[in-house]
Amino acid sequence: MPASILGEVGDLLGSEVTRDRPTRLDCPSCGSAHAALLLGDSGGVSYVCTACGHSGS
Repeated sequence: MPASILGEVGDLLGSEVTRDRPTRLDCPSCGSAHAALLLGDSGGVSYVCTACGHSGS
């Protein structure tokens, strides 16, 4: 394990990462990619779709 965050970043940059598509959250209601993650006060994570207004956790 690297002693600093710089060592960790160096390890990540040295590895090859391939993805078919960028990581994103799609709304399960309308399928839109316009969904935003929300971080709650107690540490919970939820989302809201800015296209249709659907929300969930």
